[in-house]
Amino acid sequence: MALKITDECINCDVCEPVCPNEAIYMGVEIFEIDPELCTECVGHFDEPQCVEICPVECIPKDENHPETPEQLLEKYKRLMAEEL
Repeated sequence: MALKITDECINCDVCEPVCPNEAIYMGVEIFEIDPELCTECVGHFDEPQCVEICPVECIPKDENHPETPEQLLEKYKRLMAEEL
C-alpha cells in the first residue's frame, strides 16, 4: 500500500529528495505523498527510503490505499515504462 505523511511532519525536507518515484511533494502545510506514484520503493530498494530517513517517524502505511507487494511491483513497472 502507499505511504502517507502525518501531521507530525516537521517539514525537514529529507524525505522528498530520496523518493525514487518523485511521489513526495510539499503540500499546503506539510509534505505529502501521491499514492499513484508511491510504490514503497518496491523495485528500487528493500525498504521505503522516506521511512528510513525520517527523523520523526511520521510516515506510516496509508490504509486508504491498500496494495499487495505484487501490485506495488506492477505499479513500479508501469511507472518505469512511462519514463521511457
